[in-house]
Amino acid sequence: MATVTSTETQKLPISVQADPQPTEEKPVEAKPKIRRQIDEESDNPVPATYPHYLPVWDHGVKYPPFELYEHIDKGKGADPSFKDLLTEGSKLQHLTPTTGSEVTGVQLSKLSDAGKDQLALLVAQRKVVAFRNQDLADLPLTEPVALGSHFGRLHIHPTSPTPEGHPELLIVHRNVNTSEFDFFLANRNSGVGWHSDVSFEKQPPATTFLYALDVPGVGGDTAFVNQVEAYNRLSPAFKERLHGLKALHSGIEQVEFSRKRGGIVKREGVTSEHPIVRTHPATGEKALFVNKGFTRRIVGFKDEESEALLNFLYDHIGRGIDYQARVKWAPGTVVIWDNRVTSHSAIVDWTTGERRHLARITPQGEVPFETPYVPESK
Repeated sequence: MATVTSTETQKLPISVQADPQPTEEKPVEAKPKIRRQIDEESDNPVPATYPHYLPVWDHGVKYPPFELYEHIDKGKGADPSFKDLLTEGSKLQHLTPTTGSEVTGVQLSKLSDAGKDQLALLVAQRKVVAFRNQDLADLPLTEPVALGSHFGRLHIHPTSPTPEGHPELLIVHRNVNTSEFDFFLANRNSGVGWHSDVSFEKQPPATTFLYALDVPGVGGDTAFVNQVEAYNRLSPAFKERLHGLKALHSGIEQVEFSRKRGGIVKREGVTSEHPIVRTHPATGEKALFVNKGFTRRIVGFKDEESEALLNFLYDHIGRGIDYQARVKWAPGTVVIWDNRVTSHSAIVDWTTGERRHLARITPQGEVPFETPYVPESK
């Protein structure tokens, strides 16, 4: 029997093609949905200053659960004189006596490893530090990622968008006009939402970076609360009772909310039990480690008991204006805070329609731990 080539076969009628066999049609797999903010920018009269940082929502990206890793805090053992960080010509100015500082005259992208370690210690001590006139946004995206990697394994958020090809960069992006502002406040009196980022992870974030790309001329600040000082303000008897208690933190609701809205889910939600009083590995300070965003209940307490105690702690943290700081954004600003000992809230207060576009780098820290309560000397 003569062999018929594929080219010849295509020219023959079906009735005389060699060995015709019925074939089962395979379903064509739909390509994962990808939404790109840059494709939706045609109506925006003011283009993004950094369009390659605009968010991308890729529904096809999936990641396995995080595995535990050994984290060694870079601030532990760092030189407290900060000689490699606060070099000649730099200026450190405190925002409040206990919380927050602002630094000028230092370029974060040029720090030595010793300077980076001292940065971790300074941020742990001051809780949040703003650096002005930085070049991170103008560098290739790989360089800010490399900087963040010095401080720990970089977290990839389960539901938030990223620049294309850079999953370690979480993008905060919002335009707020009057109608959107009214909608946002339709069922609430303010936009305050104190939280510590992804505290539901087994190893929540430590030294965290957020840098400005586009920000409103006025408004869109970020508020921070010092949870070490919040702990310090409690009575000795109350502190002692909190020691030994654990709270359940959950990211399941965040994932399900994204799923129901048709958003992305890159990793399934998890829950973790963390001590309510957490010890910082570099400073030894104790801090309250609860937040209304992700803490669900106190382990071992009945519902009413848990709700009463957590609500007291949330109110205590939220109204502590004397241990809070507010950071104003400006082009070139990088804000670094320690997620272990602070909570923060974006302030949604601008209605001009200006773009608020920020990038976050989120190194993970150690598994939260607690050291024993030590009675205070009278």
